[in-house]
Order: sequence, then structure tokens, then C-alpha cells
Amino acid sequence: MSFPLNTAGFKPVAFNPFTDTLTADQRAQLLSNIQTVRDTIIFFTAVAGAKGLGGHTGGAYSIVPEVVIADAFMKGSDKIYPVFFDEGGHRVAIQYAMSAFNGEMPMEKLLQYRAAGEGLYGHPELDPELGVKFASGRLGHLWPFVNGVAKANPDKVVFLFGSDGSQMEGDDAEAARFAVAHRVNVKVVVDDNDVTISGHPSKYLPGYDIGRTLAGHGLPVDTGNGEDFDALFARMVAAVKADGPVALINKRPMAPGIEGLEGNHAGHDVIKKELGAAYLQARGHADAVAYLDTVKKVTVSAAYRGCTAETASNRTEFGNIVNGILDGMDAAARVDTLLVVDSDLEGSTGLKGIRVKHPEVCLNGGVQERGNFSAAAGFGFKPGKQGIFSTFSAFLEMIISELTMARLNGANAICHFSHAGIDDMADNTCHYGINVMLADCGIAENDATRLYFPADALQLKSVVETTWNDPGVRFVFTLRSSVPFILDAQGEKMYGGDYRFAPGKDEIVREGSAGYVVAYGDMLCRALDAVERAREAGLDVGLINKPTLNTPDEDMLAKVGKAPFVLVAESQNIKTGLGLRYGTWLLERGYSPRYAHVGVSKPGHGGLHEHMYHQGLDPDSLLAKIKSLA
Repeated sequence: MSFPLNTAGFKPVAFNPFTDTLTADQRAQLLSNIQTVRDTIIFFTAVAGAKGLGGHTGGAYSIVPEVVIADAFMKGSDKIYPVFFDEGGHRVAIQYAMSAFNGEMPMEKLLQYRAAGEGLYGHPELDPELGVKFASGRLGHLWPFVNGVAKANPDKVVFLFGSDGSQMEGDDAEAARFAVAHRVNVKVVVDDNDVTISGHPSKYLPGYDIGRTLAGHGLPVDTGNGEDFDALFARMVAAVKADGPVALINKRPMAPGIEGLEGNHAGHDVIKKELGAAYLQARGHADAVAYLDTVKKVTVSAAYRGCTAETASNRTEFGNIVNGILDGMDAAARVDTLLVVDSDLEGSTGLKGIRVKHPEVCLNGGVQERGNFSAAAGFGFKPGKQGIFSTFSAFLEMIISELTMARLNGANAICHFSHAGIDDMADNTCHYGINVMLADCGIAENDATRLYFPADALQLKSVVETTWNDPGVRFVFTLRSSVPFILDAQGEKMYGGDYRFAPGKDEIVREGSAGYVVAYGDMLCRALDAVERAREAGLDVGLINKPTLNTPDEDMLAKVGKAPFVLVAESQNIKTGLGLRYGTWLLERGYSPRYAHVGVSKPGHGGLHEHMYHQGLDPDSLLAKIKSLA
């Protein structure tokens, strides 16, 4: 099919910033290119949004002027390194758009943005065949890497596109000092729109100023209006001609010129179908509007044997559960004993509910996971006080050193890490929360660190309430996706009624004589479905829930160790997950059932629920593994 948006307004411009003077025709063409690319980004991100895949429109749309100018520089001079390095991974739509406009992928490919198996992931991942020339990783992680690229190419100017959110990360401060000290020829172009997911940094981080921060590290800083094309062009030319690192800070509202989104933090995410259609209609793109009207949301409903049709979002329920505890305390006690620290993700991790109901105990620390975790832990330095820290499970890897310091200081903290595992992980591999067991890195003797991964919202409630006053650092993991409630053998909710969570104890979900599957979290419902189907086929398989991940249950090990086989099923990395430990525990105790474990073993392949099938963690795959073991 042809691309249903007129892109004839884009024509390549080659401009050598070291020797050329911009002509009127070149200027007019660059302005046309900027508008065409912006229209295209609105269109294909709106298509992905209408499908239910998300898409993050505003940031990519905003930085089009500086990217198009850099593109002209790259075409006009071999002294410009030909990659649009961007430390804001969610702005990936501009990467895909430029690959298409530069002929490295078909324009029609953009209509598959964020779809499974298409390569156009929520964060860029290296793919030369599609013109994707780097992987951004997580927000604010790329500048140190780009410093190395620039040092390896001393005859080139290297661009790095940044943002006010990404520049909050601490490794950017280290990268800035390195760039200054070693005269790295990197030009950091920062989109400063005073917007992150949770709101406006000027409000929740008063005193944070990118220009003063970077100048304090020694960078020359040039601040201007990102929507003033002539000034922006001149500033970029001057930066390229300057020797060594330069920071160009471009002030603009989020999603400038998009009615209903301009200046709004909602622009961080994907544009709504209605707003996209209105924008495109006003720009005269009737065919694109007609195509957008035909896009249907992709809906997937999964029903698991042994589970309810009803589901709940554990990550959201975490906040409601904490509120229930805080409601029983007087205001003075709440403020005196608890500090809740958000890292710009409160709407995704359940902390927003706490802030709405109990703002007196909450603060937004911005995109600063290491410092925010340590602040929460430091609040819990003395008995009777504790911090609550929350972010995505993928970011757990960032706080390992700080966690060691918290242990050495006997800190008390509850760490809620949502988006564990891989289900519904639109941002693909770099956002896989698959290394949660790395948190269990303390010295064994007297270590109070505990890792809890409840199976459903009812068990989550009991986990949080039961461990609320326990000493040490407690990790509670939840999913991005919603999960059903687990039913017992009698068809009742297993974790309702008078159930009380017992830390360190594994739980029998189904008895069995042919072997046992051990699972937890989001995999318990899938494993239960497979076990029930095996039992229906005459294979008497049992199922164990292991909600405390990092402590062996001696009684349960003795039970399953005598079974014919044991299968550990988890949505964690097969190189770091429970499966490795569980097999070791069995061997150390003299048990030798036939043993296997399944988990995440491949890079992501895009999509949402498709990740589970891609990794072989769906019920059909689990059933096949059970049969092979039995």
C-alpha cells in the first residue's frame, strides 16, 4: 500500500556548516521539511495509539527542527558523525521518521510502529537494515557512551539530543565533566520544555536549571528559542564550528502548535486519535485522516484455567493498599514515620493514589532513581521510620550500589518495583524488568533483604500489610499488565477470606504426584492454566507459588525434591532468575528430580502481550515443557 500522507514537501538539503551560507531556497526547503516530518510523526504515532500500542508523540515532534538541521549538516559534510544520538528513548518516532525520509526504510513501515515483530520498538534498538543506528537504552543513559564514540572519531562532530528529563540523571553530570575535561567534540542539544511525566520540573524541582548545571560543569551553554528557526540554525552552526563540547538549550513548550497538547505533560505520551485527526485535518491531510478513522484498537483477552475472569492492576493497587494502612494512622504519625519518594512515574507505579490522598508524606524526586532511593532509605535510618521508593523494575539495576549502602546502615524501606517481567512491555528490551534477583546481593549472614512477588492483588495486600513493620529493605514486585485472581482447588479465591501471608513460605496451589511446577507473580496464572490442562489430560501435576523469591522454604524443598520432576517457570532472566537458585537448593539438600527452568532468553521482539509467546512463556509452551519432563 502507499503511505496515506503526502510527504512530497520533504526534499533533502545538504549544507556544509563549515563553509556554506544558507540560501533562501535552502531555508524554505528546511522549513518545509520540518513541517512534513512533524505531520508524519503525528500521523503514525496516532495510528499506533489508536491500535492501543502507545507511541510518545510530543517529544519526537518537538525536536524535529534541530534534527532536520543536523540532517542537512550530515548530508553536507563528512565531518558530522551521521547518527542522531538521542538519550530520550521515548522520542524514537523521530529516529524512524528520519530513517524513512532518508530512504533507509519504506514510509509504509511507519504504520507498523511499535507492533510485534516489526522492529520499530518503543525505544530504538540497533538495526542497520531499518536505518536504526544505535540503542538509546533507558532515559538519560547515552551521553557517557556518546563521549566514547566522539573520542573514537576525533575528526567528527557528534550530536547528542537530550531533554530536561534525561538531564536529571546523575550519569549525565559525570558525562558533562568528562566531556569538558577531555575536550570531547560533542554537541548536546537539549529540548527544555519544563515537562516530564509527572508534571513541570520548575514546580517539583525548584532550583533545577539545565543551563546553570551544565555551565557549572564547564560547558559553554547557548540558550535560545527552539521554535525560532533562524536563530536555532545560526546557533547550531556556531556550535559545530566551536572546538570541544557545547550545550545548546532549546526552550519551547511541549508539543508546540498542537492544539490540546501544547505545554501539557500529556504530550509526553501518544496523541489521542481525535487530536491527531483534528491536527491532520487542519493541515490538509484528508487521506491520513481517513486512514486513521479505519484503525481499530487491538484487543486481547486471555482466560486462564483456575483463575477468575476478573483482573486487577497490582501496580495501581499498591497505592490503594498503602493508603489503607495510612488511613489508620493519625496525621502526625504519618509524617513522622513515613516518606514516599516518587521518581517521575507516580501514575504508573501506584504512588499517585498516595499523593492524592496523603500528600503530606509524598515528594516527587524527579528522574533521579539513585538519589531518590537513597533518600527513602535514609529516612528509614532509625527504627520506627521507613521510606517507600518506587520505579520500574528495569531500573532496579541502577540502585545496586546504593542498596548496599542502605544495608550497611540498617535502613528500613519498602521498594515497589512495577513493570516486572516482560508482559505488555511496549518499550521492549531495555525496559524488561528481568533482573530483580540482583537486589538479593547482600551478605547472607543476618541479611534482612526480602524479595516479594505476589500473584494477584489479594496476595499483594496481605504481603504489604504483613511486612509493613519488618526491618530492612523489602522489595515488592508488580506487573505492567493486569492479572486475574488465583482460585484454589474448590474454585474460591485463594488469597481472599482469612488468608494471611507468611514471609519465606511457599504455597501449594495444586497437589500433584507426577511432578511440580514452581512459579510466582505473573507466571502463576499461566502455570496454573498449563497445570490444569495437564491434569485434565490425566497427568497429575502440582503447582507451587513462591512469593518470597530469595529464601528457601525447607519444608517445600523436601516435598518437591522427592517428586519425579520440578519445573521453575518465571518471566525473569534465565541467567539471573530464581531457576538457577532453586536447582542449586535442591542439589545442596541431596534431591535430584528431573529439573528444568524457563524464563526470558531472547531480546524483545516488540508488541505487548506478544512478548510472552516470543519467549515461550505462554500456557501452551509451559504445557509442552511439562509433558516433555513427565
